[in-house]
Amino acid sequence: MNPRDGDAETGPVQARGTVLTVRRVDAYYAMTVVAPGIAARFRPGQFLAVAVGGPQSSMLLRRAFSIHDVRPDHGGTVEFIFAASGPGTRWLAERRPRDVLDVTGPHGRPFPVPKEPAACLLVGGGYGSAPLFSLAGKLKDRNCPVDFLLGAASGDRVFGALTARRTGRTATITTEDGSLGSRGLVTDLLGQVIQQARTDVIYACGPMPMLRQVTVLARRWDLPVLAAVEEAMACGIGVCMTCVLPVVGSDGITRMVRACTDGPVFRGEQIRWDDIGTIPFDAFGAPGWEPRAVGGAGGPAAAGGSGAAGGPGGPGAAAAGGRRPHGR
Repeated sequence: MNPRDGDAETGPVQARGTVLTVRRVDAYYAMTVVAPGIAARFRPGQFLAVAVGGPQSSMLLRRAFSIHDVRPDHGGTVEFIFAASGPGTRWLAERRPRDVLDVTGPHGRPFPVPKEPAACLLVGGGYGSAPLFSLAGKLKDRNCPVDFLLGAASGDRVFGALTARRTGRTATITTEDGSLGSRGLVTDLLGQVIQQARTDVIYACGPMPMLRQVTVLARRWDLPVLAAVEEAMACGIGVCMTCVLPVVGSDGITRMVRACTDGPVFRGEQIRWDDIGTIPFDAFGAPGWEPRAVGGAGGPAAAGGSGAAGGPGGPGAAAAGGRRPHGR
């Protein structure tokens, strides 16, 4: 599946969404807004961007959040999860039903899904697990067995543990302090779960160090990882270039791509995790970069293009079948 297919029909829209509910979910908040245009276009893995602070606010940048759930047949509602960790998200937490928010979405490329039934392991860290539940529903519609591996620092920061136990074939929970499930990190039990579940493909969303380690460990079993990255986003539409990261394309060339428009979902092994936050010397367009340095690939393929960027519409989609989408 190429997430860019049908962009004319599934592209983002801007809406004034009425707040339906705001509720606490342990350490987080769950907000539901009425936005039928976004709900109708949504596919698992995409995110929305919310204006915060009100019309007179100095907080000019939108906040990006992974979409947890949509209900197109219930008035077109969209639910997202956030932690009140900064002035923008604290302002959101103070909203009440019937307040109106300026929202845009859905943004980004969604998770590709297998064309044939495959055993799927969904790995989430903190409220990074939020987008995995709508994905689980779509995978189950494709007759894919779904297993969950969720973790966080403490029990109140594990999002969706009960839902995972109800909907997944299995659900393994870890916490760093041992207050829920097994003590440790999700990556401590990853190998065990892979073997027990006979996993074919891994979907992951959470902190960047977790995504890196999941990708490294998955190589031992030669498993593809579809990772929804958590890169800091300012505009959410590919203009500001704050969410760029180095990704190796199918042509072997590293390019600096935008998590908000080329992602947030990427093949884990195509991300240069250790170089995030830098521009590698051999990245296309870097100072001193020469086509001959990558085997003479200086033709049209080296000139850019989404297919070479290594996004989920490339080879990763066939093998398989946030943002930082979080608040500030």
